Amino acid sequence: MLAFRQKQLSAPGDGLHGRQRTIATCAVLLNVCMANLDTAIANTALPTIARDLNTTEAQSIWIVGAYQLAMVASLLPAAALGEIVGLRRISMGGLVLFTLASLVCGLAPSLEWLVAGRVVQGVSAAGILGTGVAMMRFIYPHALLGRGMGLNALVVGLSFAAGPSVASAVLSLTSWHWLFLMKVPLGLIGIVMGLYALPPTIRSARRFDGWAAALCALFLATTVFALNTAAQGASWGTVATNATIAITSLAVLLKRQANRPAPILAIDLLRKPIFALSSVASFFTMITQALAFVSLPFLFQLLGYTQVETGFLITPWPALLAFSAPLAGRLSDRIPAGLLGGVGLAVLSLGMLLLAAMPPEPDALDVAWRMAVCGAGFGFFQSPNMRTMITSVPPERSGGAGGMSSVIGNLGQACGVAIVAALFNLFGAHGAVIALWLGAAFALLGSGASFVRLRYRPAMGLEPLKTLQDRAFS
Repeated sequence: MLAFRQKQLSAPGDGLHGRQRTIATCAVLLNVCMANLDTAIANTALPTIARDLNTTEAQSIWIVGAYQLAMVASLLPAAALGEIVGLRRISMGGLVLFTLASLVCGLAPSLEWLVAGRVVQGVSAAGILGTGVAMMRFIYPHALLGRGMGLNALVVGLSFAAGPSVASAVLSLTSWHWLFLMKVPLGLIGIVMGLYALPPTIRSARRFDGWAAALCALFLATTVFALNTAAQGASWGTVATNATIAITSLAVLLKRQANRPAPILAIDLLRKPIFALSSVASFFTMITQALAFVSLPFLFQLLGYTQVETGFLITPWPALLAFSAPLAGRLSDRIPAGLLGGVGLAVLSLGMLLLAAMPPEPDALDVAWRMAVCGAGFGFFQSPNMRTMITSVPPERSGGAGGMSSVIGNLGQACGVAIVAALFNLFGAHGAVIALWLGAAFALLGSGASFVRLRYRPAMGLEPLKTLQDRAFS
């Protein structure tokens, strides 16, 4: 059992102070960084791993696919369990499991062992990512929460941008095994910091519904799997079978959790206009990002850039995201997120239009500043939106809100990938440009949803919940 040093539950909205807040923030951000970095470095190393393990490129895709499927399927069950047993227990338990799974992956003698380790990594990453944003609500005072969300967005942006470079550096010095083994000491550092500084959180008195969790996991996994198989040109029979399973499991899940006060698939939170509009804006934004990041490498290589040059051309987007997100987070403590997000997504839409309208032979600088416009716009939306989603619900539902935020983002990205695949099948190479025009449209829809939030006064969910505080220690 994990023995946490911090026992005192802060009043809702008070957060931590001084050294404890700093160490707790570092613990959460280190964990989030490792979970996000894991996908980027694995993508880059796939050809090397496939050669070393004597497997085909198609089979090696499961190294990434198994991680993503396991993570998406586990996000909401992990968040729901966090609300019951304590967010920090799930976060730290996820980190311990992630560290052990990284060791298994690093020592894997075959593809089967590596894929098995990646499944465990995906499940444990869900525990980290499903609670990370929610934990910030108990680390930062309400008046400074935007800063915490900005730091979270900064780390996500930097880890995403650094992933290919980190993988290339490691592979140039040693074997691919160290891409996973290097996370073991980082995980141990995160465990020590978390045990020292993470605060207890308000806990719910309800029981964990294992059947609902299984149905939720089945629904999310088959939904993403159906989208992925459709994107890869699978038969309609395969896609239809997975879609049918997804719809059936969703129907049974909705029936089972009807009239329950805190359902594992937290659709009750969507009854709150602020949360619903924030979710819609996030969904459209993630579709836009996927449309860009999947189509642009193909477009750049059609324009004559090499694979290495393509990586550098994409870098301004996450780099400007990393720069603008902390600034936007600080501003969101004083300026409505509806305004910041609406303007940010309008800028993102403009950037997508500029990319779609590039001249036939653009130079690197011409591409870079257009990518920078997109990254800056995305950054001004992301951290204020996360802040709003978390603070628009009561403290004891923070885990559900964080889980829904992560799931909506993953589903948006999966939809974006499927749309790009469909465009390539319909229009060939020209589909990449059409994807950018569509991305501009989705970003504009997200901007509209964000501006509509200005009509509603956000409910901060800071009212004391005395009956739950007695069960808060975890």
